Amino acid sequence: MGSKAGDSVDIPPERHAHVRKLLERPGPFTHPEFEPSKEAFDGFSSIVRVLIVGAGGLGCELLKNLSLLGVKQLHVIDMDTIDISNLNRQFLFRMTDVGSSKSETASKFINGRVQGAQVVAHHCKIQDKDSEFYRSFHVIVCGLDSIVARRWLNSMVCSLVEYNEDGSVKEETLIPIIDGGTEGFKGNARVIMPTMSPCIECTLDLYPPQVNFPLCTIANTPRLPEHCIEYVRILQWPKDNPFETETAIDGDDPNHINWIYEKSLERASQFGITGVTYRLTQGVVKRIIPAVASTNAVIAAACATEVFKLATSCSIPMDNYMVFSDVEGIYTYTYKAEKKVRYDHYRLFSLNSS
Repeated sequence: MGSKAGDSVDIPPERHAHVRKLLERPGPFTHPEFEPSKEAFDGFSSIVRVLIVGAGGLGCELLKNLSLLGVKQLHVIDMDTIDISNLNRQFLFRMTDVGSSKSETASKFINGRVQGAQVVAHHCKIQDKDSEFYRSFHVIVCGLDSIVARRWLNSMVCSLVEYNEDGSVKEETLIPIIDGGTEGFKGNARVIMPTMSPCIECTLDLYPPQVNFPLCTIANTPRLPEHCIEYVRILQWPKDNPFETETAIDGDDPNHINWIYEKSLERASQFGITGVTYRLTQGVVKRIIPAVASTNAVIAAACATEVFKLATSCSIPMDNYMVFSDVEGIYTYTYKAEKKVRYDHYRLFSLNSS
């Protein structure tokens, strides 16, 4: 007999029996110091504290994966609110949630759907939290779309690392960062051991540069629809001041985006340029990176797997950077990025100074 909506469903205690098999027997890639333990999964699910940074396309997938995996102490932090354009891939949100906090809405959904889930939401900027907040977690998983935010978080977690008198790292102060990122049909996942492995600062050249158009092109010889939108955003908006009391453009305000869209259409028609759409206008104004739900799912699955490996020691974590592409068939490749020595220099300088 099928259960009716609203009926409570008893989940057998051995719901994770298939996972216990991973924890109770060694495999070809098992960590050398791994000791099988029947209590391993219980400790993983109830003790490990995981912070998810970002509740967007990757964040929603991560919340779903980790909560279904059994992680009970999940926190999610995000300063953004839900936009209608998010609904095609951020599946924890509904039309009625538009305008609401992403972190709070996602947490409420998971807590109501997954038995035993205890997701805690933080609707704020990552910079609003102090070092003690970040120090309270065992693993931090990033689903960010900002290089600046990644660098800030990377710096914060590296600053939490402490050292013994002999210069070795105090392992209890080491908080791994698992970072995921996607762009269209491409993505990447990585494991960062702060100060010990390549970090965000070590690999800044892997991130694409911010696209900016020459002002002379925007003002005098536009050739692309993006040129028309940037002209309105940069030059026409401050000149016309369409909303008088509001001088800053709010990318989430449909009135602002619609005004820029209409003015961009007018300018595009003057130069015989086609392709200006409302969606493109919002994308240019908000610097939106194209996102595909299936890519988010693949990268989030890789990140969740790394959380599982780090929390249980059932296997050696990724070493240390994985790229994924689905542009022309499935392609994936894992390699070891090069570590720069800036943090080692800082550590040695601190030790010598003391």
